[in-house]
Amino acid sequence: MPSLLVVIFVVEAVVHVINLVGATVLNDLIWTAINYLPVPTSKTAAEQRKTQAEYLKVRRELNGTSSQDDFAKWARIRRQHDKLLDQLEKQKKGLEASRAGFDKYLSAVRFLVTRAPQYALPFWYAKEPMLWLPHGWFPYYAEWIISFPRGPMGSVSIASWQLACTTVIVLVSDMLRGLLQLFLSSRAAAAVPSKTKEAPFNAANEKARETTGSETKKKA
Repeated sequence: MPSLLVVIFVVEAVVHVINLVGATVLNDLIWTAINYLPVPTSKTAAEQRKTQAEYLKVRRELNGTSSQDDFAKWARIRRQHDKLLDQLEKQKKGLEASRAGFDKYLSAVRFLVTRAPQYALPFWYAKEPMLWLPHGWFPYYAEWIISFPRGPMGSVSIASWQLACTTVIVLVSDMLRGLLQLFLSSRAAAAVPSKTKEAPFNAANEKARETTGSETKKKA
């Protein structure tokens, strides 16, 4: 069985990732990935993608056909367009009903995996010491705060460990995002001088061409 310290850290990390990415985005990604697997909705999703591709093709053909120049062809394409549109709407409604049930199921699983342990573990292991502080290193009030609410005096309670994990995860996440933004901004700044250097060079070439052309006209 994994250590309770690791379990708390993993739960807080997963919760932070979900909050950072967004539950809706995760639902969309999982739904798209599942529909490529052999599940009941995969066939309907594949048929919808096929119908949508045919619909877009017919729509482009319809837009490129004039009803005045070739009415018979335009009417035939329009009937095909309307038929595919109606079929696409029916498939979309069926998938939306399946998607609503999938979102409810996924929300329940996400709650059981993340939010439920966040509240259940601190309550169940409230009296369990996560770590023991070195004796005499901290004053009494500090030991009392660190062991709050029901941990043994001189220990790190599960609530304090949970708070420490959340703080570290947020700090590391912010640091990584800041480094990524700094890297992207430095690359963008490095690309700007190269363009500014090319501009005077092109202007000088253009000026030289104009001077050469004027001299040629004078000689002529």
